[in-house]
Amino acid sequence: MKRLTPYLLALPSWMWLAIFLVVPMAAMASVSLQTGNAIDGFAMTFSVSNYTDAISRYSTQFLRSLLYGGLATVAMLIIGYPVAYWIAFKGGTRKSVYLFLLLLPFFVSFVLRTISWGFLLADDGVLFGPLKSWGLLAPEFHVLATTFAVVGGLTYNFLPFMILPIYVALERVDPRVIEAAYDLYATRLSAFRRVVLPLSLPGVFAGVLMTFVPATADPVNAQILGGTANTMIGNIIQTEYLTNLNYPTASALSFTLMAVLLVGIFIYARALGTENVLEAVAQ
Repeated sequence: MKRLTPYLLALPSWMWLAIFLVVPMAAMASVSLQTGNAIDGFAMTFSVSNYTDAISRYSTQFLRSLLYGGLATVAMLIIGYPVAYWIAFKGGTRKSVYLFLLLLPFFVSFVLRTISWGFLLADDGVLFGPLKSWGLLAPEFHVLATTFAVVGGLTYNFLPFMILPIYVALERVDPRVIEAAYDLYATRLSAFRRVVLPLSLPGVFAGVLMTFVPATADPVNAQILGGTANTMIGNIIQTEYLTNLNYPTASALSFTLMAVLLVGIFIYARALGTENVLEAVAQ
């Protein structure tokens, strides 16, 4: 019974994953190989052409999504690491307050937050409207429907997912290790580069993992803050599923996106090293 206890305790989580992850993915894999339409029905024909056609038709959106997701992830890392560092080492007794303020926007819906950014960045909104009326900006100046707006929206919406894992990793750094580096005549920069940064890499890995994947597949920011030239693959999948009812193409696109992201994650994990990956997963 002692040997079975760990497995019995893990059984609910296994069942949850099986019902809500494995079964839907298997169903989606089956649909991606079918042909037909929503009126006459779909039949299993093992049509691999669904994948080749989807990739050839929407390669631009695939590359754009990877570009936007990558830019947003880099921006989140540049912004989030100093924030996490300051909270971990300079926050003092108010660390919980700063973390609460960081998570406070999450009490508002993801869509509402993005729409609010749309109002803020509107051509005649509260930010640019007065500047144009004062003559500080040209009348044709706009931010919406640009790459900057979409990447900025992705960065804002997923930034806490980058900060929190890095903060957890930095919080675990023993201050005595840093003091030992100073005792060995290390400068602040060299102590950060050779002590703090390597110890925080598991948090960086977890942060990148938690932000790059959803940012690349996100359809909301491109739809609200972008234009026709900023369509991402998430918008295409959503349209194929809900509007065109072209389930095989949508499923093929979903699996292709998942495969591309998994390959990128494994390459990134390999570059950081297996031990760091295991530590990040343990967090």
